[in-house]
Amino acid sequence: MRLHRLTLTAFGPFGTTQEVDFDALSSAGLFLLHGPTGAGKTSILDAVCYALYAAVPGARQSPGAPLRSDHAPAGLPTEVRLELTVGGRRLEVTRRPAQPRPKKRGGGVTTEKAQSWLREYRPEDGWQGLSRSHQEIGEEISQLIGMSREQFCQVVLLPQGDFARFLRADAEARGKLLGRLFDTRRFAAVEERLAELRRAAEARVRTADEQILALAQRIAQAAGPAAAEAELPEDRPGEPGLAEGVLEWAAVARSGARERLGIARSVLAEAERRNDDARGALDAARELARLQQRYAETRRRAAGLEERRAEYDRCREQLARARKADLVAPALELRDEADRAHRAAGEARGRARASLPPELADAGAEQLAERERELRAELGALDAAHRAERRSREIDTERARVDRQSGADDELIRETADWLAGWDTVHQELRSRVERAQEAATRAEQLAGLLAPARRRLEAARRRDALTEQKAQAEVALTTARERAVAAHETWLGLRERRLKGIAAELAVQLVDGVACTVCGSADHPEPARAGDGHVDRATEEAALAAHRRAEEARAEAERHLGLIGERLDAALAAVAEAPGDTDDTDDTTGRTGTVPVTALDDLVARLTREHTDAHRLAAGTHAAQETLAAAEREHLERLGARQRAESRAAARTSEREALDREQSALEAELAEARGASDSVAARAALLERRAGLLADAAETVRAERRADRQRKEADGRLADAAFRAGFDTPQAAAAKLLDDTAQRELQHRIDAWQAEAAAVADRLAETDAREAAERPPAAPDTAQAAYHRSARELREGATALAAAQERCTELDRLSRRAEDEVRALGPLRQEYTRVARLAGLTAGTSADNERKMRLEAYVLAARLEQVAAAATARLRRMSSGRYTLVHSDARSGGGRRAGLGLHVVDSWTGRERDTATLSGGETFFASLALALGLADVVTDEAGGVRLDTLFIDEGFGSLDDQTLDEVLDVLDSLRERDRSVGIVSHVADLRRRIPAQLEVVKERDGSAVRHRATGTLSG
Repeated sequence: MRLHRLTLTAFGPFGTTQEVDFDALSSAGLFLLHGPTGAGKTSILDAVCYALYAAVPGARQSPGAPLRSDHAPAGLPTEVRLELTVGGRRLEVTRRPAQPRPKKRGGGVTTEKAQSWLREYRPEDGWQGLSRSHQEIGEEISQLIGMSREQFCQVVLLPQGDFARFLRADAEARGKLLGRLFDTRRFAAVEERLAELRRAAEARVRTADEQILALAQRIAQAAGPAAAEAELPEDRPGEPGLAEGVLEWAAVARSGARERLGIARSVLAEAERRNDDARGALDAARELARLQQRYAETRRRAAGLEERRAEYDRCREQLARARKADLVAPALELRDEADRAHRAAGEARGRARASLPPELADAGAEQLAERERELRAELGALDAAHRAERRSREIDTERARVDRQSGADDELIRETADWLAGWDTVHQELRSRVERAQEAATRAEQLAGLLAPARRRLEAARRRDALTEQKAQAEVALTTARERAVAAHETWLGLRERRLKGIAAELAVQLVDGVACTVCGSADHPEPARAGDGHVDRATEEAALAAHRRAEEARAEAERHLGLIGERLDAALAAVAEAPGDTDDTDDTTGRTGTVPVTALDDLVARLTREHTDAHRLAAGTHAAQETLAAAEREHLERLGARQRAESRAAARTSEREALDREQSALEAELAEARGASDSVAARAALLERRAGLLADAAETVRAERRADRQRKEADGRLADAAFRAGFDTPQAAAAKLLDDTAQRELQHRIDAWQAEAAAVADRLAETDAREAAERPPAAPDTAQAAYHRSARELREGATALAAAQERCTELDRLSRRAEDEVRALGPLRQEYTRVARLAGLTAGTSADNERKMRLEAYVLAARLEQVAAAATARLRRMSSGRYTLVHSDARSGGGRRAGLGLHVVDSWTGRERDTATLSGGETFFASLALALGLADVVTDEAGGVRLDTLFIDEGFGSLDDQTLDEVLDVLDSLRERDRSVGIVSHVADLRRRIPAQLEVVKERDGSAVRHRATGTLSG
């Protein structure tokens, strides 16, 4: 993989677009990336990683950390574009992170989604787009490079600090880093899978044993007393001998249960025989007692019948007389009905005669009917008078209508005259109102054009005043932050100087008798240095350094905040200085400088708002005024026409009134004769109709009374004849013997009951077996019942005991078969558990077969570490002039820790092998550099042999002397033999003389910038 060109826009500290030409830098094979602290050297490496993996290196990927530059203008999007060759293909990757941008409509900002582009250069077609999908681009890049982001950051962006810690780390820390680089998760997954299989197999075996023990408990419950003949095995679940012991114990329990079953069968047979004998004796005693009781009861019932015989005879006679009286009942009912009808007719005749005149009170039906006919004839003669009366009422209605119409027309004429008298004045006023509304509409448009700019200037003035105050506060905060940063820097430098003075005492604390000193190499420590008063340890120095860095970050944040407030204040001043328009209320010179006071602008906006509101309110009535004027003109024309029509109707109405008066006079003479003494013809007709109705009702009541009298006399004759034929002397005697249906049914029921009882008693007295049983001694069923109960209880107990014994044997057989099945099924499970447990212990390093106690993943990582140590040694020998060699150690460390990931250095000067933690600062740097380069080679081979043509080394050269620095640079320069280019990120000034090709990052107020320098020539 070779990098060609990197373009950064608004990324990190770079506020504008910057371009890095890796082709020009790589032509020399070795190039230097330098610049002041915080300028953005590492941000260039972050941009390379972000372009490839859409994320910055993990160590710098803090949550919520923005990628967008604070120096970038609002309209410039953050973007990273990288052109590279990988896998024989020349690609261009462009990425934009999610970032805020100004809204296209209205104010405020909106968040724009992250975007990605991938293009490929083909000689025949040029640049061709491949994808815009984040997922597709990520998969394509990862497949071509063959490394994850973590591997890329370790192999291509060599972090020297990480490898220095790797040299001094323990086996566990080395395992974590190597596991990430070589992706040994599959081996850890194998360990975990085997452990899971072992736990699962163990759980299955334990579950099977628990089931066998549960069956043993159920067998003990089913066997009852037979289970006490042998003791249940006391083995715990999981122990090998548990299953066989349970089977032996179950066999003994089954044998005892079968013996008890035979005994229970013998006891039950004897109980059945005794129960049959007792049952026969009980049945015989009960039958004898039943016959004796039946004969005694029959004798009691016969005596009772004789006592009720007199009542039986009386009921028979009463029922016979009632049935004879039933023959007279229809005549009695007919006579009662005729009598009621005669009384009702007499009462109706009396009521009708009370409403007649005195001269007709005793008149007959014929006289009353004749008088009714006379009144009906007189009533028919009033029809013509009815028609004349209706016409008279109609004439009155028409005359009232004519009078109303005449009054309405007169009122209309007067009202129209009054309205037309003020028409000219009203018409002129309405026209003036329309003209004023139209002028107000024009004024409202002018004021609206002045109001919006005035409001913007007012808001800008308010922001200006607020930002002025914020700026003053930010300046104070910046001054404070600078003072704190300076104080923190001085504190850190002072603590560092004090620590360096007492570093010997700090090293002496680590000395152990018999262990070589890391400084002089001696195993004897006769006079180790001691810490003096006020000694500063490493933790104190690092805390002061961290405080210094936080103070620097706070100072930079305060500077950025002050700059942002200044930009906002300039924008507010510019907005206040806008041309005030045609308001004539502010001084132009003052407005252009942006110092117009808020109160003046506030007063101006308030006045313009009031004037605009008044004008708009008046202009809103334009349409209403025009409508009102048009309506008034239409009303003027309508009133003139209405007055002319009213005058024409008044002339025609006089002749109509005279004709109605003549017709009314003729009708009044006719009606006076027809009414007579009544108020109206209708009243006269109603009087005649009422009198005729009374006469008709009275005549009908007289005739009805006569008919009822004849019917009563006929009913009396029929009743006397019916009583005589039924055998009664008088109708009253027959009525006295009448009974209703319920009483007759009651008498018949009592007679039938006596007769049925007599027949039943006669039948039972004829039974010979009951009579014979009565002659025998009294029966004793209670004694037989008690004997039977005793035998039945013994039989039930025997049956229960037999059933329990049978059920116990059946359940024992079933449970024993289940136990045998469980034991047979347990065999394969136990074999599988033994095999899996042995494999799991071997891979986990806990088995006795694993002598070095190495886990599977550690074993694989140890092989990789051995390859890395071999690859690193080739370069470490050159850097150390052949003195040092890195070797892998699989020896177990102290404290019972497992082996496999030890790393030692062999010193050829002393011929001794020692831990890498004993190297000095400079030795640690070039050893970690050699380790990083060796690790890059191994990871590259592991990733499928992907060619890495561009590497970066970040810091660490300041700890080398001149000779060692030359040797290290020679080794790095030798990488060009494999057509590699190496970029060194460093502050060391001596490297600027030694490395011609340079990329300088310059920190400026408006954002950092990059400059290329090649062979001493500076290029922007």
